[in-house]
Amino acid sequence: MNNYAHPELLVDTQWVADNLQENNLQENNYRLIEVDIDGSGYNNGHLPGAIFWNILQTTLKPDFGVNFEEKSVENLLSHSGIKKDTTIILYSANSAIAAFVFWYLQGFGHPNIKLMNGGCKKWSAEGRQLVTDIPTIAPTEYQVDKFNQNQRADFDAVFAAMENQKSVLIDVRTPQEYCGELFAMKPPEGNQRGGHIPGAIYLPFETALQEDGTFKESVELKALYEGKDITPDKEIITYCAAGIRASHTWFVLKYLLGYQNVRNYDASWNEWGHRSDTPVEK
Repeated sequence: MNNYAHPELLVDTQWVADNLQENNLQENNYRLIEVDIDGSGYNNGHLPGAIFWNILQTTLKPDFGVNFEEKSVENLLSHSGIKKDTTIILYSANSAIAAFVFWYLQGFGHPNIKLMNGGCKKWSAEGRQLVTDIPTIAPTEYQVDKFNQNQRADFDAVFAAMENQKSVLIDVRTPQEYCGELFAMKPPEGNQRGGHIPGAIYLPFETALQEDGTFKESVELKALYEGKDITPDKEIITYCAAGIRASHTWFVLKYLLGYQNVRNYDASWNEWGHRSDTPVEK
């Protein structure tokens, strides 16, 4: 698939449609999951057999930090009928959300996860079947691994990266967030400070996508990132507002281009911009 380093982590809409038609994905130990921050899209029409996760109520805490509580994740997976050998197929209206849940579940040790390339946008544009019925799921008993901290960059690692010539920080937010006009898509309030981490390379996550919502081919991606001096020999740290959009760029670099040293600063600007002791550029 387009010479990606790990094409097995993507499925296209045609593959999903064929397998929905020819057999029951659920019976063959696949689980389709639509992920978003609002259930209205799912309620208006979703892929047959798909369940829904609202990430604001499952993978994130009220302060928008990532929910790393193991029991909470075990309950989510168990109630979703997922076992260790279940292949999870994630899709969303915003591809960054699906990539974030991929990062999240992989961190907790789930071995079989795929993204539907193009998500809701491509599926709907192709006029494929949507349903409103909610599937009945038999619960399981799931036990997660300890979260793999190698997928994360903490505050100290990010601070050190600013002064390290072998490190690259990538800001994947909107132009308004990068220049300080907005804080997590809203004007800064209270102790919130807008701007970006000094020295961070600006490259919105959407630049890795084609018009139909699918990932660009590897040769285009390679030119895009290497043109910004984001090369495989560097330590790469991605960030955004809360680690969601940053997960998308993390996925592209690590699994489509095969970069070995990529981490997601999941606390992102939600942490950096609230602290009074952090340097900020606008």
